[in-house]
Amino acid sequence: MAKKHWTLSLTFVVISIFFVALNMRPAVTGIGPLFNVLMTSLHVSNTSMSFLTAIPVFCMGLFAPLAVPLQRKMGTKSAITLLVAILVVANGLRFFQASYLLLIVTSFAAGLAIAMIGPILNAYIKKKFPERFTTVVGIYSFGIGVGATLSAALTVTFYQSFSNSWTIALGMWSILAIVALVIWLAAIPSEHNEQLQQVTTSEEVRNPWTSRRAWVILLYFGLQTSLFFSIMSWLTPLLQDKGLSLEASSAMLTIMSIVQMIGNMAVPILMEKWPSRMAWLLVFSFVGVIGFMLLWLTAGIYLWLAVLLIGIVLSGLFPIGLLLPLDEAKNDQEATSWSSMVLAGGFMVSAIIPILIGVCYDLTGNHTWTYLIFVLLMLGILVTTGLLRKK
Repeated sequence: MAKKHWTLSLTFVVISIFFVALNMRPAVTGIGPLFNVLMTSLHVSNTSMSFLTAIPVFCMGLFAPLAVPLQRKMGTKSAITLLVAILVVANGLRFFQASYLLLIVTSFAAGLAIAMIGPILNAYIKKKFPERFTTVVGIYSFGIGVGATLSAALTVTFYQSFSNSWTIALGMWSILAIVALVIWLAAIPSEHNEQLQQVTTSEEVRNPWTSRRAWVILLYFGLQTSLFFSIMSWLTPLLQDKGLSLEASSAMLTIMSIVQMIGNMAVPILMEKWPSRMAWLLVFSFVGVIGFMLLWLTAGIYLWLAVLLIGIVLSGLFPIGLLLPLDEAKNDQEATSWSSMVLAGGFMVSAIIPILIGVCYDLTGNHTWTYLIFVLLMLGILVTTGLLRKK
């Protein structure tokens, strides 16, 4: 396919992808800033709170393989419309009742929707922008980063603005999903669905489940996603444990998210000029170890440096995780199947870590194991980088 010019209609498509991406984190990451508030209000343990992150993340893995049959049956436009509508309902239900069970159910629903949005959009980007998929994936991952940043920055603000009502603070994210739904419906013509459903039978489609390299990419994605969801859930209580207030802890989480948001866009653009994925991963791995050691062992101004470094690391690890399976794909069918496998296994792996952190804290009463787990995750990413170099 020839390289496409950025026409108005094509730009509108990219904007719609960005707005859908905005909604792929707030239902999960909105919990973290209010972690201690929710735990006190609902009278539950750290482990129980960890399930509010672990369940949607596990669902992101469990239901990712359903993306392929759903896209084939409904087409891209209708499938994404249905899934974003589920996010509208999941977030909206949180307005109505202060219930741990309701949070569990809505977290499950959000995880189900996000699970299938990812692979479908990845394949759509690969098909629609074959010559510029790195740039568009950067915009897509930037949207995810912006959504995470907004949830970190505004959830506490909503909570304080509406008489300390955490139900309103969490339910407000349904409005963002409604906006994305409207823009998506307006931007994507129906004929795009038919184009994406065509199957090219002459092209060989490799099964990623039999590929050693696909399994290494899956492991990498699981480790970096574990890092992201764990730090988004636990950074605020970690900082409060060091003596910071809810407002100060939330501000640091917001700064980390802003750095990550900027990097989500900047790193893929820089990778157009310096394309070596492995070189980037080596740099991020070493910087990540330094960042988490600073978070563990220091206080005061050094915590800001730690948060800055961690934000930089997270900003690069995620878009690289999206790009690795697309780099391996030879056609749009492989893009869908490889992305589905990596996202499915990776998210299911990452669902374990937030629960493990909660269990360790409930058993020990301190965060020593939390910090150790973060450092071990970074070392694991360094190991997978070495395995990926052996191509």
